Amino acid sequence: MLGVAAFAQGTVNFINVNSSPALNAPVFAGDGTTRLAGAGYMAELLAGPSAGSLSPVATAAFQSGGGAGYFAGGTQVIPGVPGGTVAFIQIRTWSTAAGATYAAAFASGLPNAWGQSQVFSVTTGNPNAVPPGTPATLVGLTSFSLNPVPEPSTFVLAGLGIASLLLFRRRK
Repeated sequence: MLGVAAFAQGTVNFINVNSSPALNAPVFAGDGTTRLAGAGYMAELLAGPSAGSLSPVATAAFQSGGGAGYFAGGTQVIPGVPGGTVAFIQIRTWSTAAGATYAAAFASGLPNAWGQSQVFSVTTGNPNAVPPGTPATLVGLTSFSLNPVPEPSTFVLAGLGIASLLLFRRRK
């Protein structure tokens, strides 16, 4: 019985480009124009039965060359989500130079280290349907970027703010 329950889980196709149904959601560096490329960048699929219950399911490296900005992680089973029902999905990306995991890259505080999509929902594929359903395409996914590099003016403003605080503090 447990084996049957395991096969009843919903499936998704962990990719960010597809022709049918239409999906084209490349991922960019913090500048918003440079597409992520190669094994130096990773994508992670998080999924669950509700937006508050997302957990990691799979990771995939980014393609390079003409496939820059895209990842292809194949068919993935979504634990806890029966086939043919709604799963909530989020994609997280990071630079492996900033950390071996998303959490490490996020904690690094470095620019261009991490990024994440919005949370969206899809109706999963049902491999137990007759005929079997195909894995769901992540049609709710839209393009996003890694955390941007702060503009130099941001640093100047921060410096001026600190200097003015020190100046006013001395006058008292």
